[in-house]
Amino acid sequence: MGLFRPAGPAGTWRALRRLGVAALLVAGALGLAAQEASPPSGPALVLTVEGAVSPAMSDYIRRNLDDAADRGAPLVVLKLDTPGGLDSSMREIIRAILASPVPVATWVAPSGARAASAGTYMMYASHIAAMAPATNLGAATPVAIGGGGGGDEASPLPFGQPGRGEASEETPEDAESAPDAGEEAEPATADPPARAPRNAMEAKAVNDAVAYIRGLAELRGRNADWAERAVREAVSLTATDAAEQGVIDFVAASLPELLALADGRTVTLGETEVTLATADIPYETVEPDWRTALLTVLTNPNVALILMLVGVYGIIFEFLNPGVLVPGTVGGISLILGLYALALLPLNYAGIGLILLGLALIVAEAFAPSFGILGIGGTVALVLGAVILVDTDVPGLAISIPLVAGVAVAGVITTLIVARLAARSFRARVVSGTEEMIGAIGRVEDWQGGSGHVWVHGESWRAQGDTTLATGARVRVVSVEGLTLRIEPAG
Repeated sequence: MGLFRPAGPAGTWRALRRLGVAALLVAGALGLAAQEASPPSGPALVLTVEGAVSPAMSDYIRRNLDDAADRGAPLVVLKLDTPGGLDSSMREIIRAILASPVPVATWVAPSGARAASAGTYMMYASHIAAMAPATNLGAATPVAIGGGGGGDEASPLPFGQPGRGEASEETPEDAESAPDAGEEAEPATADPPARAPRNAMEAKAVNDAVAYIRGLAELRGRNADWAERAVREAVSLTATDAAEQGVIDFVAASLPELLALADGRTVTLGETEVTLATADIPYETVEPDWRTALLTVLTNPNVALILMLVGVYGIIFEFLNPGVLVPGTVGGISLILGLYALALLPLNYAGIGLILLGLALIVAEAFAPSFGILGIGGTVALVLGAVILVDTDVPGLAISIPLVAGVAVAGVITTLIVARLAARSFRARVVSGTEEMIGAIGRVEDWQGGSGHVWVHGESWRAQGDTTLATGARVRVVSVEGLTLRIEPAG
């Protein structure tokens, strides 16, 4: 035992154990550092992000960020060109970027592209923000603040292309201020002044948007003061001015140039700082797949409204003609798809109520004909509901006026068809039941005195009459009394 136990005190053993534990911890830390320092596998992924920020775009970005993490991609590049979009979809995308274990670079490209409104927030949230020459960003004021439709107090207003009352890259106010946007010496005259909110709801919406974008700016170390002005004053910047004012990291004319300029930059992923090694790495473009394309079509408000109408009219025709099956099947599928699409869009519940009321009145016209009164009222309600259905002014997410006109024409035609069928049914001859027997022609089988039997519609009936009839004579039914026919000569 003396060979394995030192002669010193017990404290020496404790010191040795502590030294061993420390050595193991140091070795583990070195191994972990070596693992983090190892170059990531796989190429950089490039996502093409074009059009309005919508549920389809959100799904496309979130799914590919997860795929990039699984593949160990060194970088995800969002090639962005958007006029803005829905606030809910924008926040989903930003949450995905902030939680992504893979660095995200948002690049406004190609030349002529823009990152307006919601796109500006996405730029501020990204680990790397870059722009191609001849592009612009900004005008991040909520649409409703500029005079568009509004949301409710429970959620921020949707974002979109600057519209009525807002300054944008296409308005005279912004056109005058654009040449001086990069000069800090004359801030009072370089940009239009911020308009005071008209009410408390607008003040809440704009203050919420300001706090949100300032938080993103502080997280990424970008120009928070200009971000606030982009919300309050709807100002915009060119790519060069944005780089000079610290709004973006750099200007890159091509994707290889972006990867070269991003190389060596340190970004924060969660609580870990990572140095990018992106020079000369390969990249792979991931185009939107069939799921994104289908979701894009379904979340078009015009398509959603058409699906709703096809569904309701198909079910109506199935009820009017039981057993046909095709209208009911197509209508049921269309109705479910339409409801799913509407659930993803910012809706005005008054518009939904009017559409449901209009459809109910049209259905009531089909089953309780009012000669057009219910149908016309339902068409009016349907048109009014369609006009105010989608609660946003975002380009590409509004109901088309020609579609509303088509809805009105379809409602009127359906009403006229139902009213005409109802009028014809009142004029048509009865073909079943007791009433159908009146006026029917029969033949006398036997007759004695004022009664006998006659043959009508392939059946032998007891009959009575006021005249004497010969066997085989033709007679006409005058009335039906129980199981006895009142007849007269058919003369």
